[in-house]
Amino acid sequence: MRHRVPRGQRVLDAIERAGNRLPDPVLIFVWLIAAVIALSVVGAAAGWEAVNPVTQQQIRATSLLASGNLERLLVEMPRTLTGFAPLGYVLLVMLGAGLAERTGLAGAAMRAAVRGAPTTWLTPIVIFVSVMANQAADAAFVVMIRSPGRCTRQPDGIRSSALRRPLPVSPADSPRTCCRASSMRCCSDHRARGAVAGARLEDEHRGNWYFIAGMTFFMVPLGWFITERVVAPRFGEWTPTAEAPVAAVGTDLTAAEKRGLRAASLGALVVVALFALLLWPTVWSGVEGGAPLYDEAAADNGGGVKSLQPFFQSLVAAFFLLFLVTGVAYGRAAGVNRSHRDEIRMISEGMASMSYYIVMAFVAAHFVALFNWSNLGVILAINGAAGLGRLELPAPVLIAAIVVLAASINLVIGSASAKWGMLAPVLVPMLMLLGISPEMTTAAFRMGDSVTNPITPLLVYFPLVLVFCQRWIPGFGMGSLIAAMLPYSLGFLVIGLLMTSGWVFFDLPSVPAHPSVTRCRVVRRPCRSNTR
Repeated sequence: MRHRVPRGQRVLDAIERAGNRLPDPVLIFVWLIAAVIALSVVGAAAGWEAVNPVTQQQIRATSLLASGNLERLLVEMPRTLTGFAPLGYVLLVMLGAGLAERTGLAGAAMRAAVRGAPTTWLTPIVIFVSVMANQAADAAFVVMIRSPGRCTRQPDGIRSSALRRPLPVSPADSPRTCCRASSMRCCSDHRARGAVAGARLEDEHRGNWYFIAGMTFFMVPLGWFITERVVAPRFGEWTPTAEAPVAAVGTDLTAAEKRGLRAASLGALVVVALFALLLWPTVWSGVEGGAPLYDEAAADNGGGVKSLQPFFQSLVAAFFLLFLVTGVAYGRAAGVNRSHRDEIRMISEGMASMSYYIVMAFVAAHFVALFNWSNLGVILAINGAAGLGRLELPAPVLIAAIVVLAASINLVIGSASAKWGMLAPVLVPMLMLLGISPEMTTAAFRMGDSVTNPITPLLVYFPLVLVFCQRWIPGFGMGSLIAAMLPYSLGFLVIGLLMTSGWVFFDLPSVPAHPSVTRCRVVRRPCRSNTR
């Protein structure tokens, strides 16, 4: 009897086939560049425009074939590539990660970390760790994308001859997807809230604390369910290869691996102690400039977590040193590395594996830059927000519409700060008139801004995810990636809509009570002072 494939899987299969019929992603970005150039010419001729709600400046669509833009394209071509946000992060972390991986540290550490844990919990553990890894901001993409594939579950009783395929795509591979589900404050949230001109916001330590904590309890189980029931069955059985080895959970560590892990642990403690020392203000009290990774001026002005921004911004370098030091320590103790020549060779091999990504980064960087120069995304964001305000929807429906609006705009504008800078001056005052606090508006925006990240090629880390996927599955194309991530996007979108609408409908607070601070709660009537 022929097995009936569920309708949802047939739809995903069709999306995957259609996407994989497309040419190489590098050429797709070239096509996108041609399309945005043509669209910019049409928009400039048709007079597409919008008014910046902050500066009242008239923003018009700009033709990318104009003399100034052509000059800018050619003159700034090297800077456009080197200024591509993920490129520096990826290459820097890979300098250390390549060594840690080739010495065997990555696989041994992953097995040791989950040793003794029930294999059923492996997937939620990886998802939760990825959610929390967002505290490291963009560095989480580079670090967490590589980690889950290093380890698979032991074969089950039915398929005793095959390891389960390591999923190259999951919420673990896209930490920013779950950024807004973190039970802690996302370290880059202050940029979004800071874009609200003239709006009174809650202390930024507390902005959406209750809402974000609640999201964790919904998103982690949902990601677990989607991974096990929808995405994992699509990949089927898989046999490790020399190019993509994995270690099964539960296999015993050798004596050499145990020695290596002990040495790596000491190396990790040294790196952590170094950064703690650089962050500790009292140690640098008599030194000009103070602690290198602590902003004392921001602390004196009551900036709170802003005083830690130098530390947050140094996390990419911290991961580089962590991988490098622990990789050297593990390799020497385990007998993998005999000299510095072995370590330099391993680092070079790791960097060589990123050659395709650099090619893809070149075309992706120019597409993102050209789209920004055309002003098309800004015009879309401003007009979309203004059109939403004219609908005069009930508050719960309106807050859900903001989630959908942010999710839609996120498909064409990758930068969260750019989107929020354009949307906040329109959305925040409009929703405050309906009794919806700026904090709740920010929460709705963050929800929508996150759910479509995994399926938009405009996400600056999309090429990186695709490159790592191709390591595990040769020929893994853009269609495969989008088809695998689409269930997560749709599932998170549905839960996000229900959660934001319900939060407003049931009049739930988005932040803890804060004495002596006037707090505008999420209500279905005009805001009132709540000063204690």
